[in-house]
Amino acid sequence: MKSPVTLTSLAMLAFAGNSLLCRLALKQTNIDAISFTSVRLVSAALMLWLVLRINHRPNKIGGNWRSALALFAYAAGFSLAYINLSAATGSLLLFGAVQASMISYGLWRGEQFRPVQLLGFILALVGLIGLVLPGLAAPPLLSSLLMLGAGVAWGIYSLRGKSTGNTSNPSERDPTLITAGNFLRTVPITLALSLFTLNTANFDPAGLGYAILSGAITSGIGYVIWYKALPMLKATSAATVQLSVPVIAALGGILFLGELLTLRIVLASLAILLGIALVIRHKK
Repeated sequence: MKSPVTLTSLAMLAFAGNSLLCRLALKQTNIDAISFTSVRLVSAALMLWLVLRINHRPNKIGGNWRSALALFAYAAGFSLAYINLSAATGSLLLFGAVQASMISYGLWRGEQFRPVQLLGFILALVGLIGLVLPGLAAPPLLSSLLMLGAGVAWGIYSLRGKSTGNTSNPSERDPTLITAGNFLRTVPITLALSLFTLNTANFDPAGLGYAILSGAITSGIGYVIWYKALPMLKATSAATVQLSVPVIAALGGILFLGELLTLRIVLASLAILLGIALVIRHKK
């Protein structure tokens, strides 16, 4: 079995890939946010169905409608918010909401930070703020609320994934079956929304390609990896480790979008990654 460090690292790379692909699609192509979301979710469902068929897995899928609704709310809010939000503002709002929801739940359930963990959390948060705050402008209220809602929805989806190790039902303990079931349940929801907004839909070949990659690879396969890692992590650790995603996305922007490497990015990255290491390494 892969270690939680390896699985979590792969999942964070996938999450950062989603941010980069969404930025590319909505900023550099003509595809609209609803079409991007629908293609992303349908592509993920098809990829996971194909994986199950190739591996001759049981026909019964896992997951449930509540997790699927949380997944859809995250995906739709994420895409719609990025129409009017900068990448820095969106990342701050999204992962701030993820942390707030997951850490609040963990503390409510009795999880506690050791002093070293608290120091690591503060260090990671300071690094994240240092990365994005200097470029922040007053964000549009509606877009901000959409991204905050997306973060809460992703926190709920992750927390529901943590409970998969506590059931005797095999289909509810298998990350692939769970993720496939959740994505398949989002298909009728997102198609209904696409039909409702058909008059304003815009399709672009490059945008469709980015949406398919986001769905099939960084969402479908990436979320299977994340659901496999989640039962090994505390809610507080699972929330804090996701602070690395804006850093990875920033580095991806440098490599793939021609953005400049600055001292601020280097220092913020070191602070965030060191803070995450302190939280995970010193967990009880």
